[in-house]
Amino acid sequence: MFQPISRSALSRTATACSLLLCLSVAAANQPKENTMNASRKQQVVDLLKSIETGDAAPVAAINHDKYIQHNLAVGDGLAGFGAVLAQLPKGSARVNTVRVFADDDYVFTHTEYDFFGPKVGFDIFRFENGKIVEHWDNLQPTPAQANPSGRSMTDGPGVATDLDRTEANKERVRGFVDDILVNGRMDRLAGYFDGDRYLQHNPQIADGLSGLSAALQALASQGVAIRYDRIHRVLGEGDFVLVASEGEFGGKPTAFYDLFRVENGKIAEHWDTIETIPPRPEWRNANGKF
Repeated sequence: MFQPISRSALSRTATACSLLLCLSVAAANQPKENTMNASRKQQVVDLLKSIETGDAAPVAAINHDKYIQHNLAVGDGLAGFGAVLAQLPKGSARVNTVRVFADDDYVFTHTEYDFFGPKVGFDIFRFENGKIVEHWDNLQPTPAQANPSGRSMTDGPGVATDLDRTEANKERVRGFVDDILVNGRMDRLAGYFDGDRYLQHNPQIADGLSGLSAALQALASQGVAIRYDRIHRVLGEGDFVLVASEGEFGGKPTAFYDLFRVENGKIAEHWDTIETIPPRPEWRNANGKF
């Protein structure tokens, strides 16, 4: 014999069913873009980690027929990537991806490496038809000590917020790099910052606009010039924006990768890597740095 169900039990069952229905609808209504970005991010993180682990499975994320390489020390295509891995002594590499972001068809990462010596790098991967087809990076040796404000090249927040402000933040940062770093419109500098509130992760520079000014003056006194000539790419997710630029540092052609965190429309934090662009005869592919 079935026992009659009480009204309270029916009510609880209805509530549970309603909750499950809401959760199902919410899951179904999650933007496909968010799911796709999460998948791409994980593929990139796994691919980078495979440098350490030797796991071959993550390489399946790369389009075997089209992989354009912009690291000028690496040969083009999947063969070039494999050749570099083959040069690493077994078990010697270490990879720790600290930040990973997605912007349309691009995934960009901020990673601590140890292969052929400790380095910090930004990597950019472009996806096409679900596969990785292009790669750029910028690497800098890891300093032995913290910067004048006690910060490393990678510490600080790592998860994007303010996702609805991505485009506005990208435009804000692009404006800063174009105005200040490329064109030297120093009269506009203060408008990009909240007073002297500016956290700095460059190994040689202290926090604040005051720290930046002091560092630039020190370089000038040593006859070391730094110049940004051109912005090549601006990528962002939420409050994080990465700018890849070309210029000169100390008279040598240089790639600048600058990651900014924007807070309430003002630039609040900065990480970077600076890499000398080698002479063309030393390039192992013909794709260029950018």
